[in-house]
Amino acid sequence: MRKFSLLVILILWILLHTSCESTSAVRTGLDRIIEFQEIFKGKRIGIITNHTAYDSKNEHITDIIQNLPDVEVVALFGPEHGIKGTEAAGSGIENQIDPLKNIPIYSLYGKTQKPTTEMLQNLDILVFDIQDIGARFYTYISTMSLTMEAAAEQQIPFIVLDRPNPINGINVEGNILEDAFKTFVGLHPIPVRHGMTVGELAQMFNNEGWLHDQVRVDLKVIPMQNWKRHMWYDQTGLVWRSPSPNIPDIKVATVYPGTCLFEGTNISEGRGTYEPFLRIGAPWFINDNFSTINKIIELPGVMFGPISFTPRSIPEMSPNPKYNNETLAGISVTVTNRNSFRPYLTGIQLVQYLYRLNPESFKWREKHFDRLCGTDKVRQFIIEGKSINEIKEWMDSDLKPFLEIRKKYLIY
Repeated sequence: MRKFSLLVILILWILLHTSCESTSAVRTGLDRIIEFQEIFKGKRIGIITNHTAYDSKNEHITDIIQNLPDVEVVALFGPEHGIKGTEAAGSGIENQIDPLKNIPIYSLYGKTQKPTTEMLQNLDILVFDIQDIGARFYTYISTMSLTMEAAAEQQIPFIVLDRPNPINGINVEGNILEDAFKTFVGLHPIPVRHGMTVGELAQMFNNEGWLHDQVRVDLKVIPMQNWKRHMWYDQTGLVWRSPSPNIPDIKVATVYPGTCLFEGTNISEGRGTYEPFLRIGAPWFINDNFSTINKIIELPGVMFGPISFTPRSIPEMSPNPKYNNETLAGISVTVTNRNSFRPYLTGIQLVQYLYRLNPESFKWREKHFDRLCGTDKVRQFIIEGKSINEIKEWMDSDLKPFLEIRKKYLIY
């Protein structure tokens, strides 16, 4: 009887322990910084960060690092949208001084995208902590890459505090960026949806020799705990803080790698509404044309419907959207199964569908569309009338070498 009771207790302990592990909230690199505080002791720190860099106790990275023993924060560096994350997309941002801490805040979006020698004077370590979105053309990873280069050139160690890929770390999708299309919205030969964390990407950029002149920085990644690759952000237990003004929630983040392509056309991508990227439209559309769209575009995990909307100026989201104050007909995008949904392929097929439907009214913003895709082939394939299956086969073939490289850098 005693043996039976001990067995029951053991089983209950195992079940409880397993349950606790499976529901444990993710701990980001910032949450674990105390475990690594010796790295920072006696150092003057520069932090590349923004409004997303909070720990699970709702403390910002600047305060956390300043409170470490024998540590001094001497400079902050802000990416696109600024240190507070409130600047509209594409807005140039000037350098400033933090009024409370009297620390210089250097802008890395605008006139300067890579820290200068002067900015890095008197720094012993650079720390990167920004929540990424999981898409190649989201500029935070370009900022990380350029600051890694600057750190390498000045022989300053670089530390990445890792955070989740919010749209999971399994699904990888899209073609590889070609050298001729390198810009700030894509610097390295990775697909649109890379399925990696910023820490994993930093290791890849560094060790594959992709930084300028193949420089290598003294890099350390402080990894997360309890994050699993299959997790979406709303499964992590972490508070959602909009990484940029037009990514208000995980629903928008899910479709962004696809419907962002409409920025490279004269069709509204829904900016100027509170559901950007979940709706697209134009003044010449007729909703009747979309009654059979779900039969024409048969892709997994998504449904489309007719919609009307009016973009309006929203100062901290989209101060000057396409077709401001005009009523547009268009298409709503509803993800029904986010695990099977393929946003980039969906975005391409939507562009293809609307190009064929309105050939006279449809206009390319060629340069921007091609740099989002990282190639001009996608646009040319659409113009040539290639089927979505032909485009998919080309992308899948283009992706294979990257998948092999990627395996070397997966931490989780």
